[in-house]
Amino acid sequence: MAKVKTFINGQVCVHGQALNQSVYVDEQTGLIIQQPGQRPSDFVDLNGRFLAPAYLELQTNGCAGIHFTTFKDPQSYREGLRKVSCHLVTKGVGAFYVTLPTVHREVFAKALPYLRPQTFGGGADLLGCHCEGPWLNPAKKGAHDDKLMLIPAETSTEDVFGGTESMQAIKLITLAPELEGSQALIERLSQRENVVVCIGHSNADFETGLAALGAGARVLTHVFNAMDPLHHRSPGLAGLIASPQAPYFSLIGDGIHLHPAVLTMAFRSQPRKCILITDSIEMAGLPDGIYPGHAQIPHPQKKEGNRVTIDGTETLIGSCSSIDECVRNLSKWSGCSLPEAVLCATENIVNMLGDVSRGVIEPGRRADFVVMDDQGQVLQTWIKGVQVYNRS
Repeated sequence: MAKVKTFINGQVCVHGQALNQSVYVDEQTGLIIQQPGQRPSDFVDLNGRFLAPAYLELQTNGCAGIHFTTFKDPQSYREGLRKVSCHLVTKGVGAFYVTLPTVHREVFAKALPYLRPQTFGGGADLLGCHCEGPWLNPAKKGAHDDKLMLIPAETSTEDVFGGTESMQAIKLITLAPELEGSQALIERLSQRENVVVCIGHSNADFETGLAALGAGARVLTHVFNAMDPLHHRSPGLAGLIASPQAPYFSLIGDGIHLHPAVLTMAFRSQPRKCILITDSIEMAGLPDGIYPGHAQIPHPQKKEGNRVTIDGTETLIGSCSSIDECVRNLSKWSGCSLPEAVLCATENIVNMLGDVSRGVIEPGRRADFVVMDDQGQVLQTWIKGVQVYNRS
């Protein structure tokens, strides 16, 4: 007879609401089940705290001193991934996608074979890679190296990433839809390669954005950042979030990349399409100071709190926020409930990806949970019904 673990006396975050109900987990499979016929063998008393699906980290370039473009050898790269995995569960993350920015083809070729979906004992699962580039617009390069940016019409995925082994790791690609050959590439990636196409680092207009969505693009990458600003007569890509064909869209919720009022406006326009990301870099979780560059940023980097710039400039490189912090920020700034904010780091993401294995607390899905207090502070993280983090 299967052993059943029951989570009781909690506020369970389901579809943006807090429900007073018990959650049952088959300890053998690590899946959520219906209320069993036999008496559960193990109880977890939540004492009125929130139980939510474990967060998904859709866009991270690194954290805890690890940047994913730094590849010395297979063993150290795997150890770096493990370190990140174990760090992320302390932030309530159950699964993550590694982001590789615009880098030399040699870096893609070295790193991608090690970024295929995999698990780490006691840590968050790696679900694959999000390639942010190299088909981006140099005019909206942000912290990317414009000398490495390519034109879709002049290159192929094989040229850039390598063969089958590399492509098996790639689950999302961000590109600029106005570049020559982008429409054909979007169709190929979304229809034949089963890759989620995101659009960003672009100065495309609204109409070009609509055409990209028609070709199969599904997501806007960090809306308002690295794209033309929203204008009342020329809405650009940002205007797509309020259109009848609204895509999913990601927002960096650190209060640096976006003003809280802008974050709130975007969230309120389409709460079920809004996705929170950190766009974190390797200095997340490290002290403030000056840090060396790497394969993406060949310049010293300056960390001040969650803000990181190329030293001596105002160019933002990425964020040092964590996804739980972004969830708390959204709830505080927009006035939405904590369960509503949780949607943007869980259910909305798996709905965009078509992933029915996780991200929602319902029978048949993985028992990946985060336990929080009423302020959204992470207290515990559970992976497949096993506690992997406990803030004592």
